[in-house]
Amino acid sequence: MKTINILLAEDQTMLLNALATILDLEDNLHVVQSCANGKQAFDYVQAPESEKVDIVLTDIEMPDMTGLELAQQLHDTQADCKTIILTTFARSGYLRRAMDAGVKGYLLKDSPSQDLIDAIQKVHQGGTAIAPELMVESWMEKDPLSDKERHALRLAKDGLSTEKIAEKLFLSTGTVRNYLSSASSKLNAKNRVEAARIAHQNGWL
Repeated sequence: MKTINILLAEDQTMLLNALATILDLEDNLHVVQSCANGKQAFDYVQAPESEKVDIVLTDIEMPDMTGLELAQQLHDTQADCKTIILTTFARSGYLRRAMDAGVKGYLLKDSPSQDLIDAIQKVHQGGTAIAPELMVESWMEKDPLSDKERHALRLAKDGLSTEKIAEKLFLSTGTVRNYLSSASSKLNAKNRVEAARIAHQNGWL
C-alpha cells in the first residue's frame, strides 16, 4: 500500500499534535510536516528540498494566510498535492469558496477520526469528500462580494482604518471607501462593522 504524505496546517498546537499522532498511527499515512499557518505550509510545499506532499490538511482561520487562501495559492500554482479543509465552520460560504479554490475535501472538526482517515484515502485516490450536511446548503446562498470588497472588509473587521486598508491593498482611500460602501450595500448593512459581521457569519470573509 502506497504511503500518503500529509502536511498539516493548524494554529492550535494541541490539535495539531493530536492530528499528527492520530494520522501517523495508520500504516499508509505519514505526516511529513506540521505548520502553524498557511504561509508556512505554502512555503514548505514550494521548497524544492521539501519532502513530497500528497495531501494538505488545513484549518481555515489562521494567521498570515488562511486555509482558503492557502488552497487558492496551491491551486493557482498547480501544486502537485490535494487539499482537504478541516474546520469548525459549518458555513455554506466557506464551502463554496473552498470548492472554487480546488479543495477536494471539507470536513468538520467534530467528525469521527475514521471519517477523516477515510476522506484522506478517498481524496488521494481522486475522489472528493464533503461533509454531507453541508452539500445541499452550500449551493443555496451565493456569495455577493467581489474579491476586492472581501479583502477590504476583512481588514476592516480587524479594526484597520480606511487609510491603513488603502496602504495594505495599494489603493487610494477613495477606492477603499467605495469597496466598503458597496459591500455594506450588498449586505444591507448600516456600516462596515455590521457588514463585516454579516459576511463573517456567512463564511464570505
